[in-house]
Amino acid sequence: MGTLHLVRHGQASFGAADYDQLSPLGAEQCCRLGAYWQARGQRFDAVLRGSLKRHAQSLEAIAAGIGGLPEPLVWPGLNEYDSEAVVRAIQPGDIQHPRDAEEMKNHFRLLRTGLLAWMKGESQPLGMPGFSEFSAGVAGALAHVREHHAGGQVLIVSSGGPISVAVGQVLAAPLESVIELNLRIRNSAVSEFVVTPRKHSLLSFNSLAHLDDAPGLHTYA
Repeated sequence: MGTLHLVRHGQASFGAADYDQLSPLGAEQCCRLGAYWQARGQRFDAVLRGSLKRHAQSLEAIAAGIGGLPEPLVWPGLNEYDSEAVVRAIQPGDIQHPRDAEEMKNHFRLLRTGLLAWMKGESQPLGMPGFSEFSAGVAGALAHVREHHAGGQVLIVSSGGPISVAVGQVLAAPLESVIELNLRIRNSAVSEFVVTPRKHSLLSFNSLAHLDDAPGLHTYA
């Protein structure tokens, strides 16, 4: 048996013109994760990541902390959905970035509604694949790990959406539960699957053990 470690990227740039950019705090989160693994002798036989900038930058920070990693396989099927497109598909018009707690609550209410509509095929966000195609991209990455690295230690760096879908596939969870998993995954959090040639099994979810001594570094966006 092997272990697949799925890591959500570090804090990005929520509210900025370019969200797809790791913040200094996000880089620290990921570097701490690498150092945590280095101190425990963790090594990886293979690495996969999405093709977004925050995925590449998170992996670079992890590699700096652990002292090097194998050359990653870039897997676009591990890329995140476009949250603004998801919301616009059910509520057209300009989207204002939340400025207070009430606006944040409303933002996530709309996101939940939009995600469920997309997942059920009731909406088609502009510029995005259908959910079946999105889900297939995640399933393809998991199949690759089973087929090529079932006995090894594998690292995937991705986003909350693909990771929650992966967990949902392994647990056969309903769509509503996948959405709730998605919105609970913290930046740089680690989820683990046990891997055999036949299947994946959930071992852990959303761990921030590498930040136990730094609760101020816990973030969700």
